[in-house]
Amino acid sequence: MEDNEKVVQPEEVHEEHLDKHEKKEHKEHKKLKDQIVELEIENAKLKNEYFKAYADAENFKKRNQSDMEVAKKYRIQSFAKEILQVLDNLERTLKNIEDKDSSLTKGIQMTYDQLVAALKNEGVEEILAIDQPLDPNLHHAILTEQKEGVEPGIIIEVLQKGYVLKDRLLRASLVKISE
Repeated sequence: MEDNEKVVQPEEVHEEHLDKHEKKEHKEHKKLKDQIVELEIENAKLKNEYFKAYADAENFKKRNQSDMEVAKKYRIQSFAKEILQVLDNLERTLKNIEDKDSSLTKGIQMTYDQLVAALKNEGVEEILAIDQPLDPNLHHAILTEQKEGVEPGIIIEVLQKGYVLKDRLLRASLVKISE
C-alpha cells in the first residue's frame, strides 16, 4: 500500500454514513417541523374563519327573527289605517242618524262595535284626548279656543279620533285646544 493512500477504517465509513444519515434526518425533521407550524397557522386561520362565519350566521338568525317579530307585531298596520276611514264613516253615520231606535241604526251600531272590537283584538286602540294636555306625538292641534276655567294647551274637542297600534302611532288625533 502506498503512503499517500489513506486506508479507510470501517468505523470511519460508519461515522460518515451516520453523519449523512443524521443530516438527512435533521433536514426531514426540520421540514416536518416547518410543515407542522404551517398547518397550525392554517388551522388557526380556518378556526377563526369558522367562528366568524358562525357568529355571522347567528347574528343573521337573530336579526331575521327580530324582523319577523316586528313584521308580525305590525302586520295589520296598513290595513288598520284603511279601516279607520270606514270606522270614521260609521261614527259620522251614527252621529247624524235621526231615528236612534231604528233597526238600521242598531245594525250600524253593531257593525261599528264589532269593528272596534276586532281592531282592539289586533292591538289598535283609540288615543285618549279630551281633557288631556296636548302631546304633539299623539295629537295635532288644528283649532284653538278661549275657554273659561280650562288651562291653555288642554284638549277641549276631538275633531277626528287618533289611534295607535300597540306602541306605534297609526293616526294622530285632530283636536281643538284651549288658549
